[in-house]
Amino acid sequence: MFTFSLTLVRHGETQYNREKLLQGQGVDTVLSETGLQQGEAAGRYLRDIPFNNVFVSNLQRALQTAEIIQRNNTHCSGTEMVLEPLLRERGFGIAEGRPKEDLKNMAKAAGQSCRDFTPPGGETLDQVRLRFKKFLKVLFKRMLDEHGWSSPDASTGAGDSVNGPAAAASDAPLGGSADDGLQGVSVHVLAVSHGAYINVAVKHLIEDLKCSLPAGVKTSHLFAPCPNTGIGRFILTLSQSESGPVLSAARCIFTNRKDHLENLTAAE
Repeated sequence: MFTFSLTLVRHGETQYNREKLLQGQGVDTVLSETGLQQGEAAGRYLRDIPFNNVFVSNLQRALQTAEIIQRNNTHCSGTEMVLEPLLRERGFGIAEGRPKEDLKNMAKAAGQSCRDFTPPGGETLDQVRLRFKKFLKVLFKRMLDEHGWSSPDASTGAGDSVNGPAAAASDAPLGGSADDGLQGVSVHVLAVSHGAYINVAVKHLIEDLKCSLPAGVKTSHLFAPCPNTGIGRFILTLSQSESGPVLSAARCIFTNRKDHLENLTAAE
């Protein structure tokens, strides 16, 4: 058994976010001034988490955010940052660069909900989910190649905690400590990605992989849109199989946490 934490962070605000324009993959924008401030705030919040591995979408807004977080961190300034195309935002095809309202109108004209609608040239939600599943496979292999099955977590009861009761009130997403869920776990992964992608990832972990949930938190909160530099965390336990490492247990600690943004004058 091997247990590690996965902390998911959405990139900071861009001007396109502020103007409610779709970016997807084809519009590769940088952070706005507010987005830079959000990145700094997220970096300060996560500064004491000793990330062993850092994965980031290769789009500029995510890369900038990850660089800011890493620069603020007291432990991982020298950690290799892996640019991972599998973490890129959902492709929105012909809707990229256009107002989100246009996407809603396209969906309405097609008789579909906006969430389920795929604009011409865009990715379906199933295709995004497949990308995340591929990322997990890459991640699991990397964890074992670098850290092996001999991680202290395998013998300190971390696996038991993952399979145990749902997270306590202190692990609630609305307020809490930056190190919630990390007790007894010694390997930590940071992944910086995008809003629509993270939403699909969270739903896959919870609905498909049957991740246990934090106590007293409504599913509607866990599945709500992730704010800019919103933070989520999962504790994952791997076991061996003939085909390689497989997920044997998963626990959601929180999603969409934005405590770090409270003191910013224009956080959203």
